[in-house]
Amino acid sequence: MTPDQYVQQKAAASGSSFYYAFLFLPKPRRAAITAFYAFCREVDDVVDEVTDPHVAQTKLQWWATEVQRAFAGQTQHPALQALMPHTGPYAITAADLLAVIEGCQMDLQQSRYLDWPGLRRYCDLVAGVVGEVSARIFGQTDAATQRYAHTLGLAFQMTNIIRDVGEDALRGRIYLPVNELQQFEVKAHEVLKRQYSDRFVSLMQHQAQRAHALYDEALGLLPAADRRSQKPGLMMASIYRTLLREIESDGFHVLDQRVSLTPLRKFWLAWRVQALGRL
Repeated sequence: MTPDQYVQQKAAASGSSFYYAFLFLPKPRRAAITAFYAFCREVDDVVDEVTDPHVAQTKLQWWATEVQRAFAGQTQHPALQALMPHTGPYAITAADLLAVIEGCQMDLQQSRYLDWPGLRRYCDLVAGVVGEVSARIFGQTDAATQRYAHTLGLAFQMTNIIRDVGEDALRGRIYLPVNELQQFEVKAHEVLKRQYSDRFVSLMQHQAQRAHALYDEALGLLPAADRRSQKPGLMMASIYRTLLREIESDGFHVLDQRVSLTPLRKFWLAWRVQALGRL
């Protein structure tokens, strides 16, 4: 299996909404974003799949070293082998990749975030930076597009946090700010035991409002000159925001189930943005 085949398989197997946006890109950009996404999945999987935190930390340290080796032309991992030819054309730096790893390391160091600024720092690393790199790969021409892409990444991450509350609780993690749990009188043990309540619904409505505000902020930041080049991000915004609205209409039953969209619906939402330019 070649490095390109490896990252293609990694991206397709994930079932992520990102994959549907990649399908509409020209081949060179599609190859670049697929390789970058596969790298992100590799380091994220360390946190999600390795149960021993010491082993996970060692693996993330290995990835950090491997990134440095990759930029020195010595990587052995197929994800980085596939990505490296695209780092020059799309201005992808070692610092970008190391920031993603740093965000994953935060997962190993803490399972609670005191407030939104603390949680936002985590989201900045695991999603905002990913948004910035993606925008460059998609073909940004205006420097202001970076702020749009970073903010849109935060919106995606908040949507993921809302969707995954139940799954994260099974891992002993709560990505809802502690001071907001207190504000809505939701106890941490209620979330960890996945106990549903009106207080929990109110808490989640607050999180959804934040996510929607981030979507609105991001879309307002997108320069008109880059609206066409950034269609893949807009496709993802359509898919993710539709998912958020589904979760809202379902009454935030995220503690005991994972709300998702069908592959056909994701493809249709992506196609609608590509063909009609509408979210």
